[in-house]
Amino acid sequence: MKKIILLIIIITFNSALSHAQDALASTYDLMPWPKNIQDTKQNLPITENLTISIDGPAQDRVRFVATSFLRRLSGRTGVFINSGFPTSAKANPNATIKISYKNEGKLTINNDESYQLNVSNSGATITANTDIGALRGIETLLQLTSNDATTYYFKGASISDAPRFVWRGLMIDVSRHFHPVHVIKRNLEAMASVKMNVFHWHLIDDQGIRIESKVYPQLTDLASDGLFYTQNQIKDVVAYASKLGIRVVPEIDVPGHATAILTAFPELGSKPGASYSVERYSGVFDPTLDPTNDNTYVFLENLFTEIAPLFPDTYFHIGGDENEGKHWDANENIQKFKKAHNLKTNHDLQTYFNIKLEKVLNKLGKNLVGWDEIMTPTMPTTAVIHSWRSENEGLPKGGSLIEAAKQGYNTILSNGFYIDRMESVIKHYQNEPIGDIQLTTEEQARILGGEATMWSELTTSETIDSRIWPRTAAIAERLWSQKDVNDVDNMLKRLDVISYRLEELGITHIKNKAVLLRNLSNNQDISSLETLMNICEPLKIYSRNQGGTEYKTFSPFRLFADACTVDAKDAVKFNRLVKSYIASPTENTKAKLIVYLKHWSKNYETFSKLEKSPLLNDLDSLSKNLSEASSIILQKLTNNTLSDSAKAQLKINLSILNQDHVDVEVAIVESLEALSKHI
Repeated sequence: MKKIILLIIIITFNSALSHAQDALASTYDLMPWPKNIQDTKQNLPITENLTISIDGPAQDRVRFVATSFLRRLSGRTGVFINSGFPTSAKANPNATIKISYKNEGKLTINNDESYQLNVSNSGATITANTDIGALRGIETLLQLTSNDATTYYFKGASISDAPRFVWRGLMIDVSRHFHPVHVIKRNLEAMASVKMNVFHWHLIDDQGIRIESKVYPQLTDLASDGLFYTQNQIKDVVAYASKLGIRVVPEIDVPGHATAILTAFPELGSKPGASYSVERYSGVFDPTLDPTNDNTYVFLENLFTEIAPLFPDTYFHIGGDENEGKHWDANENIQKFKKAHNLKTNHDLQTYFNIKLEKVLNKLGKNLVGWDEIMTPTMPTTAVIHSWRSENEGLPKGGSLIEAAKQGYNTILSNGFYIDRMESVIKHYQNEPIGDIQLTTEEQARILGGEATMWSELTTSETIDSRIWPRTAAIAERLWSQKDVNDVDNMLKRLDVISYRLEELGITHIKNKAVLLRNLSNNQDISSLETLMNICEPLKIYSRNQGGTEYKTFSPFRLFADACTVDAKDAVKFNRLVKSYIASPTENTKAKLIVYLKHWSKNYETFSKLEKSPLLNDLDSLSKNLSEASSIILQKLTNNTLSDSAKAQLKINLSILNQDHVDVEVAIVESLEALSKHI
């Protein structure tokens, strides 16, 4: 009986705590949401006398981030802070913000990132076991910045926080489109601001070699177009990431996706006598390294031996994905090799290849990571499986992530976090890694976390930020916060704040939209283009580049589709209004709908005043049909009547709007159709 009473008390307490946190989530704009938080009912004023002290060993990381904190805080508030740098606790025992920790973090998956943060009227304290935990606390404190009409202050809070998963990453592909060091660094800062801790650097693919090799200079001489990172630049980025508490995991994708490598070393290919050139299109291609050629392993061991020391992390990604083995099947010597070694399938042959690479990497002190195609019956469980496929690719329910964990592999998830597919942030946020699948404690521990993946076939440095952010902040929360932190509406409310705060780190996801629209209009009034942009979204799930035949790596990426982003601002709001109005019509909701419809109905008039060009002409039909449809629906909404001719015209307008336009889709069409039928 006592046990039952105790259980009821625990359930009641947890339920009350959950409700309390729900209430706090409406007043605090924290992302990711912390494990435990209480309102202290006190606020800490931000004044020119604010100071920071640090108490702990190896203070370089904390000093770097604390100094950045002061710059961002000063810029955000306009307060002229007298002390622009942190000091030691001994030099300033009465600092406004006191940071203390016990140990230097080693940037491994076993690192302790927990912290405690307390903010009261008299000061703030951040305590942690490691300096990495202290960094996470500093970012949370900055997110507590608030103000009223006269004062800036930190909202009072008592927070005890720790991540749910140890691996919270972002992969950036720099092969399909090269992204310079400054682009990488600003995204590292954005990652740190939402407590992500792994930068997965996809360095080699069919479209280019992006890392300098002094052992094999032919790689960049023949297969980089002069766009690559020097070894000193690699070291600089790795050191910069380390200051932010971020590990860097390189990826050299083999044995498939090997066109660029084979452009420099065709003799390592699986098609005898073939010549290769750097691939300009996107897709899956046939060129593949020959796993039966001893020189292939000599080359890779030499390359890995040269590159591995540039990356202190213990993990090294070999790719291993999308090898269809067509050149293996057509090579008589490879088929003989398979028979001689009792390798029945190409999967068996690739496992043979992977095992040899794992031995090379183990000698270099590295653990092998590969995309989930490497998970075969004979692949050692010392490898880490990077899950990117699920039921959609014919795998069991739960996908390769769950299967890998059950088979004894450590594993990380990217299926559902493919941000280049241009799907809504809501879908990514609701992508729960484990879900309701029953796993043992040991199996759960093997699920290390996940990564957002930014493949760059359709992304340049001018647009990459708008493809990564702000959606990746929601993915960061899914991987840091507890499973029951899943309120979509509240996430969206907090994400709005986090999104524009990313701009202070140099992220260009908002401002570069206007840059692209000015390019389209030849620097004319872009207001009518912004109106269209705010209801249009890029085509999803690679349909913009269907078949990999439309865009090349050097095609134009300053088009209308490049200015548009997922979760188009006005489309999201309008769609919600329509849903609400249909469910329960009110005059207030109706009035809000009328505002949108009036704006859109007049937009073609503004658009028509622009001096036309081929780029603008492509948008004429979209703009005209939007205005006509909006005007007709507005007429029905306000007068409750429509002529037969107007109904016929509306049908034509909606049919045209429902088509793809210049690689975008009009994200309000379904709502316009639903509204026209309802009223």
